[in-house]
Amino acid sequence: MKRRHFLRSTVLTSSATLSLHNSLLAAKAKSSSIRAMSDSAKGPIVISTWNHGLAANDAAWKVLNAQGSALDAVEQGVIVTEADPNVSSVGYGGFPDRDGRVTLDASIMDAEGRAGSVGCLEHIMHPISVARRVMEQTPHVMLVGDGALRFALDQGFTKTDLLTKEARDAWTKWKKESGYKPIISVHNHDTIGMIAIDAQGQMAGACTTSGLAWKIHGRVGDSPIIGAGMFVDNEVGGACATGKGESVMRIAGSALIVELMRQGRSPQEACEEAIKRIMHKQKDWQDFQVGFLALRRDGEFGAYALQKGFQFALAGNQGNVLHDSAFGA
Repeated sequence: MKRRHFLRSTVLTSSATLSLHNSLLAAKAKSSSIRAMSDSAKGPIVISTWNHGLAANDAAWKVLNAQGSALDAVEQGVIVTEADPNVSSVGYGGFPDRDGRVTLDASIMDAEGRAGSVGCLEHIMHPISVARRVMEQTPHVMLVGDGALRFALDQGFTKTDLLTKEARDAWTKWKKESGYKPIISVHNHDTIGMIAIDAQGQMAGACTTSGLAWKIHGRVGDSPIIGAGMFVDNEVGGACATGKGESVMRIAGSALIVELMRQGRSPQEACEEAIKRIMHKQKDWQDFQVGFLALRRDGEFGAYALQKGFQFALAGNQGNVLHDSAFGA
């Protein structure tokens, strides 16, 4: 009996050891893969969400490659997406709210910790540039609604009709089929967030969106909320988010990731922990998408999402490449 018990204990211990060993190997391989990609992108680097991040990265890289600032790079990068009528979730061409009004949110943050943002802004093509003016020309961080519009016009921005024919047609169809209720799903989640490091080692971040399609008028998501949709601390790194803004705001997602990196977590581990918190606290997490990007000041980065399908674009000295993010579900 003692011999049988000894053999059984030995088998169980060996099995547990093998399982732990395999888990450690998988984690090590994943970490090594992230480090390898990060090492290939030393020097100026820019990372952004989704496939439209490729074009945005190209514009940002032109600034970085010319020894420009990270702040100029992220602004010029996301401006490309804001002006693209084929992107239905950012800027011009963005789907409207349930009243047929295109309202935009954006935020920007520099290496000194200064920040500016706008929320529920109408009629302005480039809310990211208005957010930068808020940061640089006012004592405030955030302006919203009519006040943000008046400020933009006073600053010389031009009033523009942002509702394209395609967006109007989609809105008209949605009203007939969806009972006038805004729908949040895994397919309705887009934004562009961008974090960059310049040749001087300075960081900046930007985030801009037209928000959730068919939302209640006045709804503001995570993108203009400093610490939710985007956050940068030049001593540590930066992070940005995409997906269901309400879920990101509830955990202060981007600030959380930066603080986890400050405490010693890798960018990848920090992104994964933020997603785990959403999965733990928000029981309906299978019904929507959230993705996080993190960039540490030494160039190492991480990416993680709730669901399969999140992509991010990384640009550095080795080129501009689209990657599939790991995910938790």
